[in-house]
Amino acid sequence: MPLTANGAATAHSTLGADLHAAPEVHSAIDTLVAEVAARSARLTGARPPRAELKETYESFMKRAADVRGRALLYPYLGSGLGNGALVELMDGSVKWDMISGIGVHFFGHSDPENIRHSLAGALSDTVMEGNLQANFDHYQFGETLLSLAKRNSRLAHCYVSTSGAMANENAVKVCYQKHAPASRVIAFKDCFMGRSVTMSQIGDAAANRVGVPLSTQVDYMPFYDLVAAQRMGKKRYIDMAVWHLMQYIERYPKQHACFIFELIQGEGGFNVGDREWAEELMKCCKAHSIAVWDDEIQTFGRTEQMFAYEMFDLGQYVDVFCVGKMTQICATLFTPEYNPGPGLLSGTFTGGPALFATGTRVLERLRDGNFYGPDGAFARHHALFRQHAKALAAKHPEWFPPVTGPFGPAVDDIVGGVGGMMRFTPFGGNKDKINKACKTMFEEGVVAFYCGHGPYHLRMLPPLPVFKESDWPAVFQCIERGLARAAQ
Repeated sequence: MPLTANGAATAHSTLGADLHAAPEVHSAIDTLVAEVAARSARLTGARPPRAELKETYESFMKRAADVRGRALLYPYLGSGLGNGALVELMDGSVKWDMISGIGVHFFGHSDPENIRHSLAGALSDTVMEGNLQANFDHYQFGETLLSLAKRNSRLAHCYVSTSGAMANENAVKVCYQKHAPASRVIAFKDCFMGRSVTMSQIGDAAANRVGVPLSTQVDYMPFYDLVAAQRMGKKRYIDMAVWHLMQYIERYPKQHACFIFELIQGEGGFNVGDREWAEELMKCCKAHSIAVWDDEIQTFGRTEQMFAYEMFDLGQYVDVFCVGKMTQICATLFTPEYNPGPGLLSGTFTGGPALFATGTRVLERLRDGNFYGPDGAFARHHALFRQHAKALAAKHPEWFPPVTGPFGPAVDDIVGGVGGMMRFTPFGGNKDKINKACKTMFEEGVVAFYCGHGPYHLRMLPPLPVFKESDWPAVFQCIERGLARAAQ
């Protein structure tokens, strides 16, 4: 049972509640949190590996590669300690973590609040909960998420799951059942949905489905292209998008179960959509009984509103919604009309008590913090990111040539994204150069990653709630050193 703000349990009618309310328990948790904080505070900036740990670290890396069957993408093995945006590795190095496990660690490393609620949850009677046997923390997480989602949508029910891919699997099943026998789905070019058999087929990356039999029928729509919209005129561009969608609807009448909307693409390149464009596509779906599925597994919580559909004022159209990553527990939400029949959604494992307690607290902190809106912390951080990236490009223009595609300029700006989704495009978006830059930046003290499918971009998902505005110069010093090496 999660702790309340004053450390008391929410009920005292059972022995389990008495355990969670016991002063001795809270004192022990306070002691453990203080021990972590004392060591965490000693991590104050990036630093190189310690020479005496090099041989040991290499042996651990080999062991990890033997288990995995191939070398790790990055030589990253954490020590188990960090301090917000800083993380210590087993070689003694400390790095700025600007990717947060591709968005999972949004409150950073060794976060006292997360540790406190994780420890409280770990006192529960089981390690994992499931569909058949669950404690109420399972449903308290869903209640909290729904209370936020309902503010600007018709979403009414929540089913939790253990991963983003599983949340998406549940979503597509809900859509299939509602619109049976429709079997086709519509998705955006360059989308990413996860790595299950079905989601690998829907995701628009051929390398992720090599050897996978193709059984899911997918029709791809182009994502919003600001450069093309400016060149053509916005109204004409939107009319063409609706025309494109209608080609699929007329070619396969009543065969589409859903249209998967990424209002801001993640893996596809941190591409930001447009309200009028998305609304016209959603209206078209509604007119032809096609479910509007909003995928916010990477987007949720990072934009200038908690939900991307809030930022674009499109919640009224959403039928099915998926969330994950920073919430620790993943979930599929749906409106009353899409509430599935019994047996469709189930799972032996849906999550653990420590994750439910931590995930609920994450939602509360996002709700109560001064993060959102045009003057919120996330907007301020994004402005600072843009300022430093632009300054870097002005200082080293040779690293930032024009980014071109088959029809001219491929991006309107070398800096992009929104809120906590940040990307910039050196080396003309060349894949090999971007990959090299990720590795040289890592060696210089910044953990980042790439996104996009030509052009490619350097991507950052920093732990903004615990990141200091004064830390940006130190991060960009490491980035500059890494890019200098990659440019050679």
